[in-house]
Amino acid sequence: MSIAHSGRALAGTKLGKAEDHAPVLGSSLKTVPRSALKLGSHAKAKPWPCPPPRVVADPGTGSGRHSSAAPSIIDKLDSMSNIVQSPGLKPSASKMSPMDGCEATATVAYELSDVTFIYPITPSTPMGEYADQWASDGKINAFGNVMSVTEMESETGAAGALHGALAAGSLCTTFTCSQGLLLMIPNMYKIAGELMPCVIHVTARSLARHALSIFGDHQDVMAVRQVGWNMLCSNSVQEAQDMALISHLATLRCSIPVVHFFDGFRTSHEINKITTIDPADIKQLISQPIYQAAIRHHHERALNPTHPHQRGTAQGPDVYFQSVEAAEPFYAAAPAAIIAAMEEVGELTGRQYKPYDYVGHPEAERVIIMMGSGCTTVEEATNVMVAEGQKVGLLKVRMFRPWSAEHFLSALPTTVDKICVMDRTKEPGALADPLYLDVVATVGQMEMLAHSTKRTIIVGGRYGLSSKEFTPSMAIAIYDNLKLKDPRNKFTIGIVDDVMNSHLPYTEGFNGVPVGTSQCMFWGMGSDGTVGANKEAIKIIADNTDLYTQAYFFYDAHKSGGVTVSHLRFGPTPIGSSYLVEQADYMAVNHMSYMQKYDVMSKLAPGGVLVLNSIFTDIDQLEAFLPDKVKRDIAKSKAQVYVIDALTVAKNVGLGKRVNMVMQLSNVLPIERAITLLKKSIVKAYSKKGPAVVAMNHAAVDDSVAQLKKLEIPAHWANLETAVVSPTPAAKAGSYSSKMQFIEELDVSGFVPPGTTVIERRAIASTIPVWKADACTQCNICSYICPHAAIRPFLATDDELVGAPESFNVLQARGPGLGGYKYRLQVSPMDCTGCQLCVHVCPDNALVDKPIAAVGSIEDTHWTFATQEIPERNDVLDRASVKGSQLQKPLLEFSGACEGCGETPYVKLLTQLFGERLIIANATGCSSIWGGSAPSNPYTTNSDGFGPAWANSLFEDNAQFGLGIAMATVQRRKTLQRHVVEALDESSEDVMKAVRAEKDSHAKMDQLAHESDLFLKPSIWIVGGDGWAYDIGFGGLDHVMSTGEDVNILILDTEMYSNTGGQKSKSTPLGAVTKFAAGGKTRPKKDMGGMAMSYGDVYVASTCLQSNFGQAVKAMAEAEKYNGVSIMINYAPCVMHGIEGGMCNALDDAKEATETGYWPLYRYDPSIVEDGKKHRFMLDSKKLKGDLEHLLHHENRFAILDRKDPATADRLHRDLSDMNIERLERFKGLAAGTGANPRLAMEQIEVLQKKDNLPVGDEDDEHHTPITGPVTERPVGPGGSTVKKGGFAKPSHFT
Repeated sequence: MSIAHSGRALAGTKLGKAEDHAPVLGSSLKTVPRSALKLGSHAKAKPWPCPPPRVVADPGTGSGRHSSAAPSIIDKLDSMSNIVQSPGLKPSASKMSPMDGCEATATVAYELSDVTFIYPITPSTPMGEYADQWASDGKINAFGNVMSVTEMESETGAAGALHGALAAGSLCTTFTCSQGLLLMIPNMYKIAGELMPCVIHVTARSLARHALSIFGDHQDVMAVRQVGWNMLCSNSVQEAQDMALISHLATLRCSIPVVHFFDGFRTSHEINKITTIDPADIKQLISQPIYQAAIRHHHERALNPTHPHQRGTAQGPDVYFQSVEAAEPFYAAAPAAIIAAMEEVGELTGRQYKPYDYVGHPEAERVIIMMGSGCTTVEEATNVMVAEGQKVGLLKVRMFRPWSAEHFLSALPTTVDKICVMDRTKEPGALADPLYLDVVATVGQMEMLAHSTKRTIIVGGRYGLSSKEFTPSMAIAIYDNLKLKDPRNKFTIGIVDDVMNSHLPYTEGFNGVPVGTSQCMFWGMGSDGTVGANKEAIKIIADNTDLYTQAYFFYDAHKSGGVTVSHLRFGPTPIGSSYLVEQADYMAVNHMSYMQKYDVMSKLAPGGVLVLNSIFTDIDQLEAFLPDKVKRDIAKSKAQVYVIDALTVAKNVGLGKRVNMVMQLSNVLPIERAITLLKKSIVKAYSKKGPAVVAMNHAAVDDSVAQLKKLEIPAHWANLETAVVSPTPAAKAGSYSSKMQFIEELDVSGFVPPGTTVIERRAIASTIPVWKADACTQCNICSYICPHAAIRPFLATDDELVGAPESFNVLQARGPGLGGYKYRLQVSPMDCTGCQLCVHVCPDNALVDKPIAAVGSIEDTHWTFATQEIPERNDVLDRASVKGSQLQKPLLEFSGACEGCGETPYVKLLTQLFGERLIIANATGCSSIWGGSAPSNPYTTNSDGFGPAWANSLFEDNAQFGLGIAMATVQRRKTLQRHVVEALDESSEDVMKAVRAEKDSHAKMDQLAHESDLFLKPSIWIVGGDGWAYDIGFGGLDHVMSTGEDVNILILDTEMYSNTGGQKSKSTPLGAVTKFAAGGKTRPKKDMGGMAMSYGDVYVASTCLQSNFGQAVKAMAEAEKYNGVSIMINYAPCVMHGIEGGMCNALDDAKEATETGYWPLYRYDPSIVEDGKKHRFMLDSKKLKGDLEHLLHHENRFAILDRKDPATADRLHRDLSDMNIERLERFKGLAAGTGANPRLAMEQIEVLQKKDNLPVGDEDDEHHTPITGPVTERPVGPGGSTVKKGGFAKPSHFT
């Protein structure tokens, strides 16, 4: 039969001759692949990596057979049987070092890879950062090369490039997780199908479902279990290093790519003292003949014109099925390859690994099966229970794919009666979760084939989603569940499931931490440096003592100013306790407000040391400040209490509010030695920030020793009476009740009501601005610039001021139509972050910083009166002005953004101009975290209940998501228009109110009432950062710009991936040092504005709100009014820029950026009809002044290269200056009318095309649309004005 036929004969197509194939592990669980080789001392199956046999159709029978042109798998294996291992590995002397899981993994990946393609995604990003840094430093790997490190525009791009590099014969790796891993799935199928050796290291993380979560579980890796990759799991930092090496060796042995995964954050970011593998030992391993031959074979399979072949073809039903099945021998032999790699690493390190490792009683009757960091927790509980005589055990799954029933059953005790399989994922609608299903199928098949009358009871549970805490106490509850005659199945643990009541109860209090281990907790605040300082401290202890160490860090959802808790352990034996410290021997609380907000004393062990950072440094002051319950807990716990005014110490030495080094000294080392080592670590940690920063930290250490003071606790504190805490505190009453109810009763869809940040009242500022009325000119600039909407102007009549606090002073309001009002400027002390931007920007020196302890109470009283007793005034001044905009209530307030954030003022202004009809499609990034971390919703409503509707889909699809919102809104409003065309001649708002009032009078009116929320035309804005706009989302952004639809795009340009720690984006400027550009960026910034203007009918604005207040307001108003696509590119100073003196100087920095031409201000308005006087391009920053070099030296992202490589810095800075000057001259020409018309640009392109004999404007198929065309007229904006366009036809939607 011809291979072109597709008759019934093809249904039985064979794979080939039986003798061409090795037996595959089958249901008997006893056969061993013929392809096994006994190599060296291991005597294990080691399949030779080779191309899959080519399967062709027999022209006579239609059956598939192996081509005689290529040797069969067995032929190839037999020909290589003479390759043996080296007689013995000679490991180097072992060395112990503290590191986290990312560094441990990246160390191995760097040694064994030629190339990597990376893209930032938390928490895998540090692995790429390490690789980039080492490559920048010229580090040589095991192959004698510096690894090639390339940042891509997305994980899709990274996977595609990875595939290409493998096809070209390189050994490749990458690092990713979560949605990033999902974007790689199509290429993962291809790489596996082509049997290419490769490793992807995954910090297993939650997937974005109803909400995004950056924390760890196994949802992402379970979503790729079907793609054909081997999957190996690490349970600890030590294992992350060792299993990384095993993964790279195993993939070479079997030609099947490997996903090596470990738990995000719990393993990836835990610092632990591990025994490192020397690079020389890795080189010794990879130099063995079997690996050298494997690498050579990979090279021989590469795409190369000297030995050409074709891959990636299209196959039909004649051979596709057979080709898929022909790869099965590779998978059947994979377990033996992995075991061989495990044994090699065991021989080298002394640490033995198996695909399935059992620990516990040898005759266990109750067994827990799981994988990941939870295994170390269960192992602690298991060890204690076995010591008590209980027959329990833990089976740790290291090899999830391929799943080997044979090896699994050989590891499982034959005495087991009951099994609990714990999954760290959830598959809604499935029979059960993945690991459970594999275990049930394996045990059930074994019992069925053995005709056994015994039936092992197997139940499943779910734990630890999104890094939910999992403790030894929970492990004991799981074991206890197995004691029951009918153990509970499909349960959850670690939560209270009051919906389905699936939760398993447990009792806390079990302590499985190794004897002799000391535990510490440091309560800090995001951005105060506490976490960084603790990382240095744990490394000091690890490197300078024989103690084992562990450090883990808890963060809340705020970008800055949120709670951080550092959990540190150190002791004489290895520490595997993968859960938070529950009873600390030493506790430092860096912010006194935490003593009132959180039950910190419940975590201090009896007799423990408590160090408080407080302005109250004597016992009387402290007694007046602390709540009675805290004082009683301190006394009853017999805590040793020390106090220090760390803020004053830090300020005295020039560190501002960064108290981390002041609070760092503990009782771990003798004080003299601790100081010496701490100073050395400061040099290492902060030298990149310059000698001044190092000197200030040294001074802080010296001063802190002198200022630390021990307090004697009064005995009567132990007898203080404390009131019972009410389950319904006053904060739940009144206007806050629905928001508190939401926080307690989560919405299953992840929907969040507006304005929940109003109840947070974090009180994180040490000083706050206080208004000096006599100096104020009522410009409202302080409010305009405030990132958190914590300072606002208020207008009140005399009647409204009746009952105001006596100290609530006011001024006569200035401005047209304001004669009947009094003016007041007020700060919210509980919501201010203390960034001092308002103090710095005030042109009248009308704001002065004062300690919150001195003025917080009275200013809070003022704020309460102003916000609750003075009505909103939204119609007294034109809101499209700086002063008028700030009289509108900001509908973005008290967000979780960093203090001094440069992004929030733009979005806050957006809500003040259009908030009551605003829809925001927000890309994942900084703006989605400070703007959408449940339950904190900073988007609120006006007095009518109207406010921004906000949504986030993903990182990569935000432009398309926003376009979908726009198109759906247009379509729904068309339906409404059809229902009530005649009513639209009236005021939309009046019609809406009338319809709602009469909705019960008639069915038609009821229908209109249902649709009445569409009477007001929404203002739709697509918002995101430069990482989204310039990189991962640019394809979608470009498509949206091409549609001509009436949508607006707001780019918050920090010039780096701020949300993931400051990695390079295509917006990063020339010469800047960022993560993924450790040697300074050598390519210029993408010209997003120029690309947008090339369409001709897109409104484009480049703004810097901090340097030109009026231009930003004007551009935003014009962009919204424009009937078409508008895009605003907004410079957003960021803490990651390293601005000298801190973010309070961001205004000066932004102004200098504009004046030097670094960030030009312009607007391009296609609605303008050019007549020689008016031009579509308007340059709003026309002159250069100041010195660009001065600006660059005051930002650490540029200055760091100056210190590291002055010659390169000088060259790149000169090039940047030259480009800025050239750009300004070009912009001046556009502003004068030269080249401003896109048709003129097209004529220039046509001249070039003709010169090069290229076709001009004649494409007319589905892929190409001619740019030239007839001049048409289309409506622009609600005013009915028109603009002539060349070939830019655009739909018009009613307004």
